Amino acid sequence: MLKPLTSVRDRVRGLLRRKPNHFIERLHEQALIVMHGTEALIDYMTKPSKKNAARVRALEKEADEVRRILIDELNRTFVTPIDREDLFALSRAIDDVLDYAYSTTSEMDILNVSPNDYLKTMAELLHSSAEEINLAIERLERHPNVAGDHAVRVKAIENRMETLYAEALAHLFDEPKDLKDVIAMLKLREIYRHMFHAVGSAEQAANIIGDIVIKFF
Repeated sequence: MLKPLTSVRDRVRGLLRRKPNHFIERLHEQALIVMHGTEALIDYMTKPSKKNAARVRALEKEADEVRRILIDELNRTFVTPIDREDLFALSRAIDDVLDYAYSTTSEMDILNVSPNDYLKTMAELLHSSAEEINLAIERLERHPNVAGDHAVRVKAIENRMETLYAEALAHLFDEPKDLKDVIAMLKLREIYRHMFHAVGSAEQAANIIGDIVIKFF
């Protein structure tokens, strides 16, 4: 007895359908947490408090745990669909984004630095770059060209960050009046640097995504 044509088609589609790449799923999980972490950073810049700082810290720990699981899975997998070096490097770059966000809130709290307009804008740029990384990884397997487009957008954000960072530093050196101003200037310079490196880490992640698209998709 012949099987119905629709049944045969369903079986063929099932065979052709890709199994989800669980490493990409894990990276997406990590990127999603980082996106929420940068959103928490914006909340801190809007309303600095112990509670908002703790939120950034909690998400940073959560992202670290996802990265540990990914590395453990890499170590227990003989063959990976994407080079393990690329997977490891991408996970590390994504992790660095939230590490810098956490170090920003931590040092602002310790050094008693209040958010200013530059820091608020930097936090918004960082969150935008985290959103693009999250979308890039989400699209990576099924729509790699779209993932590449999102990665390119991160580079554009990084260019905006470079301009803002230079402007913020220049403003710091505008005629400090006394020792108190000099101390405040040194504190802010360190905080600006953390934010600059955070967006730089997002750009590094975007570069790795671009390489993965070219090599594997």
